[in-house]
Amino acid sequence: MSQWMTTVRQHPSGVLLAAQLIAVLAYPFTGDTPAGRAVLGIFGIFVLAVAVWAVRATPALTWVAILLGIPVVVLTVLEGLYPTNDVIRLWSSVLHALFYGYTAYGLVRYLFDDTFVTRDEIFAVGANFTVVAWAFAYAFMAVQVVWPNSFVSFQGEGFQAFPNLLFLSFATLTSVGLSDIYPVMPHARSFAMVEQVTGVLYVAMIISRVVSLTVLKGR
Repeated sequence: MSQWMTTVRQHPSGVLLAAQLIAVLAYPFTGDTPAGRAVLGIFGIFVLAVAVWAVRATPALTWVAILLGIPVVVLTVLEGLYPTNDVIRLWSSVLHALFYGYTAYGLVRYLFDDTFVTRDEIFAVGANFTVVAWAFAYAFMAVQVVWPNSFVSFQGEGFQAFPNLLFLSFATLTSVGLSDIYPVMPHARSFAMVEQVTGVLYVAMIISRVVSLTVLKGR
C-alpha cells in the first residue's frame, strides 16, 4: 500500500490522465438526471483537485490554478442545482475553459522544461491532450449559451449536453472527423477551427519533442 501511494505521488500526471478517462467512461452511466448531474459534479470537483495537484509538479504557478479553481468549484455546485440557468452555465463554462487552459499551459511547460523524459512526462502527454479537449468542450458550451443553436446533432438543433460537446471536442482535436455533432454558426466554427490547428500543432511540437528526447536518452 505504501509503495502504491508513493507511485501515485510520483506520477500526478498519470493520476490526472486516469481521472479524465474514468470521467469519459462514466458519462453514459449518469444520464441527464438530477442524481446523474450531482455525481458528475462531485467527480468533476475531484478532477479539478487532481488537476491543481498536477500543476504543482509543473513550472506553472499553483496559486493561479487555485484562484481559478475555487470559483469553478462553486459554479459546478450551482450548475448542478440550477442546470437551466444560462448565466451560471456561461460563467461556469468560461472559467472551466480558463482553468483547463491554464492546466494545459502548465503541462506544456512541464514537458518542455527538461532535457530528458521521465515516466510522469509520458503520462503528461496524454493528460495534456485530454485537458485541452476538456478546455475546448467548455468553450463550445459557452459559445452555445451566447449563440444558441450553434451546434446541431443527429437529434436536431437545441442545447447540446456537455458529453456531446466533449465528444465533438475529441473528434475535432484528433482530426478523425467521427462526430455526428457539427458546428453550424460562425463563432462555433471559428472555435472548431482553432481546435483543429491546436491538434495538429500538438502532434508537431509536443509529441515530436518527447519522441526526440526519448531517442536521445536511448543513445
